[in-house]
Amino acid sequence: REGGGSKLGRRGGLFRKMQCDEVIWQVINQQFCSFKATTKTQNFCRNEHNVTGLCNRQSCPLANSQYATVKEENGVLYLYMKTIERAHSPSKLWEKVQLSKQYSKALEQIDENLKYWPNFLVHKCKQRATKITQYLIRMRKLSLAARPKLVGVHKKVEKRERNREAKALRAANIDQAIEKELLERLRSGTYGDIYNFP
Repeated sequence: REGGGSKLGRRGGLFRKMQCDEVIWQVINQQFCSFKATTKTQNFCRNEHNVTGLCNRQSCPLANSQYATVKEENGVLYLYMKTIERAHSPSKLWEKVQLSKQYSKALEQIDENLKYWPNFLVHKCKQRATKITQYLIRMRKLSLAARPKLVGVHKKVEKRERNREAKALRAANIDQAIEKELLERLRSGTYGDIYNFP
């Protein structure tokens, strides 16, 4: 009995320590999740490890002890994998595998690393890798293409310069009017022989 009791105690301890995905999902789904973004039509997930961006049971990285996703860091693709065996150490929870820059080889690596994983995760990881590869190609094309340089506009400085220009223009108009009036007076002989005007 003592031996049997100790075994049952150890098993009970293991069950208590096991991560219960269904309980976590019930709490997240029905109560509160800081990553959930609710809209009128659908719920989205802001968690960086979410493979689809949707808030549902299959896509939730918190409520699935076995999970995989693809992320991009500085133009390089990485496959992140989470298993229940590493749940006891959060710092080592995600295994990181660098994917090849060649698209076909990257898909082969995903197939190899996720060989016995659910088809949903394998498919979504390939979809995500495809999407990230496409936007990296577009980024490279845009960086090579010649584009006009955008310069910041300082509204206060521009307004001040416009006011200065307007004042200078008004002053110039006044000077021209005075000069014109003086020349007309000289021509008409208002000042007599004071000035030698040809």
